[in-house]
Amino acid sequence: MAIENVFDSASSVMTVISFITFVGIWAWAWAKPNQEGFAQAANLPFADEEERHV
Repeated sequence: MAIENVFDSASSVMTVISFITFVGIWAWAWAKPNQEGFAQAANLPFADEEERHV
């Protein structure tokens, strides 16, 4: 019965850690400084075409 309590506690702790990690990644992705880099990365596939036509 004691081992069941350990697994229940570990499950709860991992749920909280996973949620905090998710919120941290979400906040990092939506941070203002990162949006410029993401915009440049989004246009990267089109960079080759521009170089060919120049």
